[in-house]
Amino acid sequence: MFQTTLSTLLRKRRRPESTPVHPQQGMKFGEVTMYLVERRMGTSRRNFLTSLARSKGFCVDDNLSASVTHVVAEDNPGQELWPWLQEQGLPHLDNTNVVDITWFTESMRAGRPVPVEAQHRIQKPLLQTSLPGTSLPAVSQYACQRRTTLDNHNKLLTDALEVLAENCEFNDSKGPCLGFRRAASVLKSLTTALSCLQDAVGLPCLGDESKNVIEEIFVCGSSSRVEDILADERYQTLKLFTSVFGVGPKTAEKWYRRGLRSLEEICADSSIHLNRMQEAGFLYYEDISKPVTVAEAKAMDCIIKEAASCFGSGVTINLTGGFRRGKTFGHDVDFILTVPEPGKEDGLLPMVIGRLRSQGLLLFSDFQESTFDLNKMPSHRFEAMDHFQKCFLILKLRTALEEGKQRGPTRRRDWKAVRVDLVVPPVDRYAFCLLGWSGSTQFERDLRRFARLERGMLLDNHGLYDKAANTFLPAKTEEDIFAHLGLDYIEPWQRNA
Repeated sequence: MFQTTLSTLLRKRRRPESTPVHPQQGMKFGEVTMYLVERRMGTSRRNFLTSLARSKGFCVDDNLSASVTHVVAEDNPGQELWPWLQEQGLPHLDNTNVVDITWFTESMRAGRPVPVEAQHRIQKPLLQTSLPGTSLPAVSQYACQRRTTLDNHNKLLTDALEVLAENCEFNDSKGPCLGFRRAASVLKSLTTALSCLQDAVGLPCLGDESKNVIEEIFVCGSSSRVEDILADERYQTLKLFTSVFGVGPKTAEKWYRRGLRSLEEICADSSIHLNRMQEAGFLYYEDISKPVTVAEAKAMDCIIKEAASCFGSGVTINLTGGFRRGKTFGHDVDFILTVPEPGKEDGLLPMVIGRLRSQGLLLFSDFQESTFDLNKMPSHRFEAMDHFQKCFLILKLRTALEEGKQRGPTRRRDWKAVRVDLVVPPVDRYAFCLLGWSGSTQFERDLRRFARLERGMLLDNHGLYDKAANTFLPAKTEEDIFAHLGLDYIEPWQRNA
């Protein structure tokens, strides 16, 4: 059910493939007529390449017509491209050169159409489209080109790789950490379980260390390396300390080096000065260290919507993060709020916080004013946190508001503390912010990497910048962003990379 056909995707997701019609003057090579496939290439890049080719005397047809001699595609696998071409009813398709973008770039460099050779052709697929020697379909190295649901068929393997990744993060080993996370992400996307290491032949992002761990699990049932980490005092202590709101790996490491091994020891040490966030983290640790349920997230949604109603009509509120991706538990609840009129969003968040305070629901708030400045964009260095106005909260959730939740016999109060994040972007940045805050972390990381390496663009929560055209690309929806990048749209519940 998840493998939607290309034709269905094109009917549902994509606008007709066309570029603005430009007069073709000074045409030198009448024997060649190109058609550039917009899918995966993106509208902006297609327009740029069309103008480049025409400026060098090549004929480029805006429509897929009988006069086309060369169909040029970028990052289009044959098993997807050929069925679409056949649906277009192009006459003499078998005699048409269907080529990769490498033929185009070589021709531009030579200043003339180069002969089409075997390495240029996008071959018509055979019935077998799986990786050699496996039953697995071809898998992209980019999470943004894979559909990853919550149905993880390789959980034993991915859990082990994520322990290794977390341990590398505690050791500040960024490269190995990213390697293990990418390997786990690929395995999560598979629609079947691996039964041996041979099944993983041809899969991207599986380095030697990841393969060694996978093979040991298949042979022995577990990984000795992972078991050693799980039994390690330092790993367990840092994991405990970083479970406190406001405590990161560096602070946790500093406390560990001082000989502290428990939360009680930290609270009893008068020489340790906690910031406001950490104080709240320890004060409400019993509640906020436990997973937030879907029922609690829905109850918080009602609370935030009621608080925002005092601002008037027209406020858009989206529950985002893991719950938007279909997860049943999370460590906090994230919301994006905005209003339709640019500039009017500035007063929204203070009013919402004031309303929550007057209702007696506000336990902690860390308000951060907007530092967003389009004149300082694009940023060539990704920052973990965006520049929009935001607030990190701890709110009271009355147990009576939760669906079907009863107060336990040992609980002395009728509310639970819940972590909530609110972010308020301008309306013209809303789609980018929604995409970024929806996650998952690996999906967003690969989406930015794909934009930079494959499209020559810079993407973050603030916008999408096309370096070739030297312009920001507008987007009202997430679908617009995917279209600019030439990617098939992936639903939030399929982004659990």
